[in-house]
Amino acid sequence: MHPTTDNRPALLLAMGPGVEERLLTADHHARLTRLAHTDPRLVAHDLTAPGPRVAAALAEAEILFTCWGATPLTAEVLDRAPRLRAVVHAAGSVKHHITDACWERGLRVTSAAAANALPVAEYTLAAILLAGKRVLRSAQRYAELRTDHAWLEESTTWGNYRRTIGIVGASRIGRRVVELLRPFDVEILLYDPYVTTPPPGVELVGLDDLCARSTVVSVHAPQLPSTYRMIGPAQLAAMPDGTTLINTARGSLVDEAALLPHLVTGRLQAILDVTDPELPPADSPLYTLPNVLLTPHVAGSLGNELHRMADQALEEVARYGRGEPFAEEVRASDLQRSA
Repeated sequence: MHPTTDNRPALLLAMGPGVEERLLTADHHARLTRLAHTDPRLVAHDLTAPGPRVAAALAEAEILFTCWGATPLTAEVLDRAPRLRAVVHAAGSVKHHITDACWERGLRVTSAAAANALPVAEYTLAAILLAGKRVLRSAQRYAELRTDHAWLEESTTWGNYRRTIGIVGASRIGRRVVELLRPFDVEILLYDPYVTTPPPGVELVGLDDLCARSTVVSVHAPQLPSTYRMIGPAQLAAMPDGTTLINTARGSLVDEAALLPHLVTGRLQAILDVTDPELPPADSPLYTLPNVLLTPHVAGSLGNELHRMADQALEEVARYGRGEPFAEEVRASDLQRSA
């Protein structure tokens, strides 16, 4: 990369191996080169010991365009990037690679968390509706019986009409789930210690009250020391028989040791996209329990949904080039209460 002779900012792609190929299409590459002075074929996988080409590009870069697997931007890395002014992250959380040194040097940071929130909220909406219809139970019973059956008699407690849905955490995803639920005839409870005025039509309650009153509890809080195993023995015991627990946030927010007995007895149902540890042991009952739907952290962006994050990130690069504020700027204070 050489110093630019036009007004486009110099930009370097920095992300883990294999990410760029899934994130950026040919159209994205074309737009990126229109917006910034960059070599879209040059992707920095490691900024701690960069080769000559990456080192030269880093020294000129005004923007780092990052995604999953980006190198943490320590003071030592930033010393190699004297012209750096902004980090545009084409994914959700920036906690992995944005360090205190970034804030100390006044870097502007933006992320595509809003774009990544949508597929998680869509997954959650589908999970809530399927839980109300007892899809796991009915599919299993159908496979067992393989004959005519009095489904109306068995399903007297099934359905989504006027169900009470508990949303734990008014995060970006939690708020999006609330919006997606608005067309449905459900009651929505919300727990978030930082919220004083809930969205219209939503009742703000304590966590224990939410667990005791909801037929579906969906977890959307960030992973923080204060949220570690926030869904614990007391909250699980408070849930009515047949309640479905949905976790698309982080596995550490749920005390799985306390949850398992409720699942083994069939008292509770669970839809878990995240666990603690991330990969359950091979002998975990979560793989085989009939009242558990276990998915491998697929609620967030994957496949063509990565292109939505790329689109949002490129919009932020365009705003930077026009001298405008980022639409989704991340500030140091935001990270104290977010993922």
